[in-house]
Amino acid sequence: MRIKQTVRHVKRAVALVSCMVFLGVFTIASGPLWAQEKEIKDQDIVTAIEIELWDDPAVASNPINVEANDGIIILSGTSNNILAKERAEKIAEATVGVRSVVNRIDVQPTTRRSNYELLSAVRGALLADPATESYEVQVKANNGIVTLTGTVDSWQEKELCEIVAKGVKGVRDVKNKINVEIKVHRSDNEIRQEIKKRLANDVRVDDAMIDVEVKNEEVILSGVVGSAQEKTQAQIDAWIGGVDNVKTDDLEVQWWARDKMRRTALYESRTDEEIKEAIKDAFVYDPRVYSFNVDVNVANGVVVLSGIVDNLKAKIAAERDANNTTGVHYVRNNIKVRPKIVPPDRELENRVSSAFLENPYIDRFDLMISASNGVVYLSGQVNTSWEKTLANNVAEGVRGAVAVVNNVKYEHEWVWKPDPQLRQDVEDQLWWSPFVDSDDINVSVNNGIVTLSGTAETYTERQTAEDNAYQGGAKEVVNNLRVSHPYHSPYDHRMFNAPYYYGP
Repeated sequence: MRIKQTVRHVKRAVALVSCMVFLGVFTIASGPLWAQEKEIKDQDIVTAIEIELWDDPAVASNPINVEANDGIIILSGTSNNILAKERAEKIAEATVGVRSVVNRIDVQPTTRRSNYELLSAVRGALLADPATESYEVQVKANNGIVTLTGTVDSWQEKELCEIVAKGVKGVRDVKNKINVEIKVHRSDNEIRQEIKKRLANDVRVDDAMIDVEVKNEEVILSGVVGSAQEKTQAQIDAWIGGVDNVKTDDLEVQWWARDKMRRTALYESRTDEEIKEAIKDAFVYDPRVYSFNVDVNVANGVVVLSGIVDNLKAKIAAERDANNTTGVHYVRNNIKVRPKIVPPDRELENRVSSAFLENPYIDRFDLMISASNGVVYLSGQVNTSWEKTLANNVAEGVRGAVAVVNNVKYEHEWVWKPDPQLRQDVEDQLWWSPFVDSDDINVSVNNGIVTLSGTAETYTERQTAEDNAYQGGAKEVVNNLRVSHPYHSPYDHRMFNAPYYYGP
């Protein structure tokens, strides 16, 4: 019997035991016997990750090695840019059974730049970004390694600077030595209560199984989460004003914890006022949004955002923050983008062109760019839908752009495979994804056309299952999945930035 079939039976048994744990029959500390056993073989995890790496258009998987030791993944080998290195790590984190990832991939850029060239490029990227341009950050470059120093007001601003630097072509690594100047000193109890509130408001995290302890401004997270990505997000949520350090050593990753029986509290209705307050709180910790006066109105879980920002990234970030909030059903983004200075069309076109040349993925494509009154129009040909989306994201980050119309084309070539093999490949894709509960989904195949039936918890899980079917090799997908609940969940992959979306 294959490991997949064995674990499915275990998952059903686990669901019953998990419910008992939730009710207090067992305790996490002692742990039931099955929680202490290795239920998914390391080699099966490695195989699943390698399949994802081979299928991913952003990662050259041939030079990357994947090893596993009791659910801890070690990545080694080489990649030609730092974004590919991080994408490989996030793909591993998003695989069922992975507890943590050690990333030892060595970045060897295909484009070698002198220290001065790289220094100028990173400085230019920080100055060109609407959020980081005002930060007091200094840059050094040595043999592809960029060091950032200076002072910012929050951990989120520090992380944003690092993300911007990593998007520059030729960067091998970023040493982030930026100092966070804590302007507020708060009691441990006040910090603890706000972190608990942030975890409860974040759809990417199940706060019911996470304990928060604060000692002398150091946060200690413990308990259980369902994936390595969820653990990372919980750590991010804990970085609030007044926090000096966040420790997650005692926050365990257990795949069984994603069972829907433990997630029911996330789908309980919230009042519109509670949702509005949660979104406003999220804006405070987003360096792209907090300086703008974005209005939030909520009616029956439907959010309408309005107001004025001076850059397109801020508008997009505000929508993402709203979508990440528990209880939100749908977001209508009516925010207007009005740059302080609208550049001439030719200048905006040159800015977008320069941004494309700095991106290690887009620079090789001959894309056509035109601009009219701040609206950027893209056309041309790329190889994959992912590259088309990335081009869109890069253009959105250019100062002066108020909207992007993406007419870039790509061709999808279907590779034939026998229907039984296609069905198996699709089922494997569904099972290894922590974003989909494959037990509730039935797969049938006829001449390359995959039909999905059964139930999905959320609309995004429904779409994710369809994406998985295409990743498994479907020529076409008929999605007949019924949605049992309209809200987002911690396993809606679009709620996470990487590996599905680069940029803050």
